[in-house]
Amino acid sequence: MRGPPRPLFAPASPTYIALMPRSDSSAGRPHHPDAAQRFNEEKATYTVRGSDAPDLEAGVAAIREVLRTLPVRPGVYRMLDAKGDVLYVGKARSLRNRVTSYTQAARLTKRLLRMVAQTRSMAIVTTNNEAEALLLEAQLIKRYRPPYNVLLRDDKSFPFILLREDHAFPRVQLHRGARRHKGQYYGPFASAGSVRTTLTALQKLFLLRSCTDSFFANRSRPCLLHQIRRCSAPCVGRIDETGYDELIQDAKDFLGGRSTKVQSKLQDQMSVAAERQDYELAAVYRDRLRALTYIQGSQAINAERVGDADIFALSAKGGTMCIQAFFIRGGQNWGARSFFPAHTADVPEEEVLSSFLVQFYEEVPPPRAILLDRAVPETELLEEAFAERAGHKVELKQPQRGEQRRLIDQARRNAEEALDRRLAETSTQAKNLRALAELFELPEAPGRIEVYDNSHVQGTNAVGAMIVAGPEGLRKNAYRKFNIRNPETEPGDDFAMMREVLGRRFARLEKEDPDRSRGDWPDLLLIDGGKGQLSAVCRVLEEAGIHDVPVVGVSKGPDRNAGRETFHLPSGRDFQLPPNDPTLFYLQRLRDEAHRFAIGAHRTKRAKSMSASPLDDVPGIGPNRKRALLMHFGTARAVRNAALEDIAKVPGISRATAQGIYDHFHPRG
Repeated sequence: MRGPPRPLFAPASPTYIALMPRSDSSAGRPHHPDAAQRFNEEKATYTVRGSDAPDLEAGVAAIREVLRTLPVRPGVYRMLDAKGDVLYVGKARSLRNRVTSYTQAARLTKRLLRMVAQTRSMAIVTTNNEAEALLLEAQLIKRYRPPYNVLLRDDKSFPFILLREDHAFPRVQLHRGARRHKGQYYGPFASAGSVRTTLTALQKLFLLRSCTDSFFANRSRPCLLHQIRRCSAPCVGRIDETGYDELIQDAKDFLGGRSTKVQSKLQDQMSVAAERQDYELAAVYRDRLRALTYIQGSQAINAERVGDADIFALSAKGGTMCIQAFFIRGGQNWGARSFFPAHTADVPEEEVLSSFLVQFYEEVPPPRAILLDRAVPETELLEEAFAERAGHKVELKQPQRGEQRRLIDQARRNAEEALDRRLAETSTQAKNLRALAELFELPEAPGRIEVYDNSHVQGTNAVGAMIVAGPEGLRKNAYRKFNIRNPETEPGDDFAMMREVLGRRFARLEKEDPDRSRGDWPDLLLIDGGKGQLSAVCRVLEEAGIHDVPVVGVSKGPDRNAGRETFHLPSGRDFQLPPNDPTLFYLQRLRDEAHRFAIGAHRTKRAKSMSASPLDDVPGIGPNRKRALLMHFGTARAVRNAALEDIAKVPGISRATAQGIYDHFHPRG
């Protein structure tokens, strides 16, 4: 990539002429304050427009045009196609040198040649240094998910334990997302299940409260958690602030890896209680010791001497890669997770692992030690960027012996086993899709299957649901729910509901992906229903002018028995499959998943409607004002019947707001 050989193509005369500087607010913002300031004050973005044809010579010419004004400084570049969609995001110590390498076609891999051939413009953002460019690159990859970047496929946020400190008696809780609350965050944990296990241990060990502040403030007697010895009941004064603070400190010691200190303290307290013949209190300490011993003994791996570290190992087979991660905090195993990065073809394993780390730590705070099973490119740069992100020194290591090496080997074995399971599942999935193509006479195995179902109770809280499946299995990030909101749709009319759902779905597809280039169009539609639902869907497709999307209706058999489903085709042909047919089992799983998702969406909507209040419809009334009104008047009905002067007396309600509330409930004729 470095060292400029003779270019493959001579400079061409493209259909574009000008190099146009422009401001691009979508470029993203780095985490570091200096980088953010640099981004705002000295951002340099250039765009060159070219022809729409995927031609290598045109792509090289577009890149050369950008090179005429590129600075020799760090930054991030984006390759854009003729539509302006991002093809690739990269960072560079020297933008000019890095982008020049893309014009040296003889040295590019087939993957990069395809990317250059599609490139018709570029966007450039300069940064103070390469570390800032690395952080910004990770943000842009996550935002745009370009097809030529290695992608962290699992973008679900990680759960943390939050020990909130905005109350005299801090609470402990599971937390995801932005860190808006004051307190200490412990994590990441591999799953919500790992967090709940640890939260249960914290309740048993330290009797910390987990209730909300409003629940806490309105207690007159201890709740059930106190009765089963999982809370010290500070809400009713069973423990004072000093005693509770001592429990909080013990919990911090436990989460910080100092569980031996906590264990010794509990043993001493149990001995003292026994000496005083306070056997009931001694039994409490005994039970807490048992809980601590259980947690220590239930760790899947022993990492006492490791401290805080993340462990990563990569395995590759059959064109698929798996990265296994272990999360160790304070010598405790906080779970493991397997990742399967996308777009890894023709990319060296070391580069895949490096790209994965950059994206992984875009949201997760890096620990002081990151243990890897192999060396990765630009180790020093990664350490600098992660240290800037975390606010402390971060070291990337490849242990060769000892306890850390044992953990690396264990992570590698887990990666290999997870990859074998993935390949087996993929093989089975591919076989199922080929069987579907043969069963429904499709030209090829479907790459995207959409399954639709409706859910309601006598027409109330009606929702439609769509699930998506493909070669990689269920694609849960593509699931969608549809609130039935058309006033012309009669409550309980399943046919009309299906028409509304499919009409909205394909209207949006026509708008967002008219040329079907994004892969969002289905290759097969499965409808949970019989001939009536199938006819409604076919009518929607006919009205939209769509004639090339296969549709199949799936109705339950007599007495709604599984295994006796009937499949309905638009041609009018109906058929059943043998009860032990593997393809039938696959179709049943898809149908059941759509049913599960639809029922869940309906229940969520129903629960929300049951807790709805007339105050929700008042303009200008948010959660805080709603709470103030209910605290003052007691009920929404009392607010509706209140006089204007009474409403104006509520704390936080101005005269103008009170007038708006009064007018909402007392419209003038």
